[in-house]
Amino acid sequence: MKPMPDDAPEFQPPLQQIDDATPRGPMIVGALVVLVALGALILAGRNARSNATAAIDPYVKNLQLSDFKLSQAENFVGGNVTYLEGKIKNAGSKTVTGAQVRVIFKNSLQEIAQSETLPLMVVTARQPYIDTADLRSQPLKPGDTRDFRLTFEHVTADWNGAMPEVEVVSVSTQ
Repeated sequence: MKPMPDDAPEFQPPLQQIDDATPRGPMIVGALVVLVALGALILAGRNARSNATAAIDPYVKNLQLSDFKLSQAENFVGGNVTYLEGKIKNAGSKTVTGAQVRVIFKNSLQEIAQSETLPLMVVTARQPYIDTADLRSQPLKPGDTRDFRLTFEHVTADWNGAMPEVEVVSVSTQ
């Protein structure tokens, strides 16, 4: 075999032209549709949050919640029911005929593990068992303080066991 001289050209395979007949137009249009839909969802979420914040009745600042206590009991089917009790005071000048409260349970990282909005139920009797009623049937007059009780059929296992955050988010008055 003869050695090749240094100035001999190296062998190069012929270039192959790849004919890719995959249409890219529909893929680009599909990606744009997905991006537009995602943007619309994000904007709708922001608007819903700002509308909810704007709709809060200023009278909620007159409702003072205090003396929170947590308890648990077993229900008839063997599950746990969690109760949050406390006091509500109407420090305003109107009679309250309804209120909604948001209760936020956090996990060990102080992140929201569960959030629920419930009607505020006032305690109407303690014997022979605790009975509650909506504020429509038991209005809260100006200056009155009453016991309330909120019932949770299920609380996430991720809850850290600490007292949840409680805030009045809406109110009905006369």
